[in-house]
Amino acid sequence: MALLNRILLTALVTACVYGASAQRIKTTIVDPDRIPAREVISNLSDEQLLDEVQRQTFRYFWDFAHPVSGMARERSNRAYDYGDEVVTTGGTGFGVMAVIVATERGWITRDSAARHLLKMVRFLSKADSYHGAFPHWLNGSTGKTIPFSRKDDGADLVETSFLFQGLLTVRQYFDGNNPAENELRNRINGLWNEIEWDWYTRGGQEVLYWHWSPNNGWAMNFPLRGFNECLITYVLAASSERYPVSPAVYHRGWAQSSFFKNGKAFYDITLPLGFDYGGPLFFAHYSFLGLNPKGLKDAYADYWEQNRNHTLINRAHCIVNPNNYKGYSEQCWGLTASDNHQGYNAHSPDNDPGVITPTAALSSFPYTPEYSMQALKHFYFTLGNKLWSEYGFIDAFSEEHNWYAKSHLAIDQGPIVVMIENYRTGLLWNLFMSCPEVRNGLKKLGFSSPYIENE
Repeated sequence: MALLNRILLTALVTACVYGASAQRIKTTIVDPDRIPAREVISNLSDEQLLDEVQRQTFRYFWDFAHPVSGMARERSNRAYDYGDEVVTTGGTGFGVMAVIVATERGWITRDSAARHLLKMVRFLSKADSYHGAFPHWLNGSTGKTIPFSRKDDGADLVETSFLFQGLLTVRQYFDGNNPAENELRNRINGLWNEIEWDWYTRGGQEVLYWHWSPNNGWAMNFPLRGFNECLITYVLAASSERYPVSPAVYHRGWAQSSFFKNGKAFYDITLPLGFDYGGPLFFAHYSFLGLNPKGLKDAYADYWEQNRNHTLINRAHCIVNPNNYKGYSEQCWGLTASDNHQGYNAHSPDNDPGVITPTAALSSFPYTPEYSMQALKHFYFTLGNKLWSEYGFIDAFSEEHNWYAKSHLAIDQGPIVVMIENYRTGLLWNLFMSCPEVRNGLKKLGFSSPYIENE
């Protein structure tokens, strides 16, 4: 059945790329915006290797984009009965930032990128939303909600914030005075201004809630308290001009929990915030694809120190390797949420089944460039015949269990492209932090940052 699913998926991707996506793929013979799959290439310089990894990983969001909506598919395989139509809101936010990288580096033309993104935001303008917020999953053809779970069949505020971290960055990049880019910006502004962030305080409570459904109301009952991947949700909620939340929602909601402040040392590395050992590494990635942690401080933490130390703790655990898992080393590290040999889980030092997820180390390039490069070279040159594929690295692997994923996930592939670019040029950080609404929101919440020092 797994083999059959892979065959069906290959046929589907071929049909999508060479058939239905006619607006993007002009011909089945020569397309200047199609990025060919390649085998592992030996003797690459460090810069060439970074190019290779970013470029191939970006293919997930370009060649494998949903042919109708242009949004990012949840995953490259058909596990868990997701079906072929499932597109992901948050993963699309990561993907549109990868489109910016590809445009800037000349892998696709600016016009092709703008038209692709415009198709996407036109689709979103008609898709299901709830008080302006989108669900976790949409049907990529119809725009109808696909429930994430039985009661999670409405808005997902966190996924929406990941989407708009990306779309606001797109708005800042595509600043040309032409019909496509003008409409793109206008539509993004329209969608952004319609999000009723204050609705998600559930009647004026001093905290944001993750979910709301017209069928189930607040039944999911998940208040957003830190520290985890949701910092960007509070920043954007405070940044809204039409439906903002007050600073009290941040200070008394997000920053008040038994797992917010830490201050303890793990492997002799101090962790300012969050769970012991830091939790999965995506906490240091998702909110910080656009939100630049360099010099970002508030009353609770220096976020560069937080993210770097979290990464160092994660790596140190893999080096110490208390469970004696095969393959763990200074070159082979990185625990975060991904597929594994038993399904899917959020891996971390205190939830370690022996599975390494490449996005963990590679999306940490800004924080630990030397160590991330060691991991990249190991993944590519040493293990590449098992890990490298048409959309970059596979999602995860375990030498301990002799298991190698047959999947890619949007939320894992996107941060690789984006965070490597932030390490190399700061492109996405500079664009997102140039948003006047974001700078005002950060000031409102009491943050300091080099981007707002002189305002």
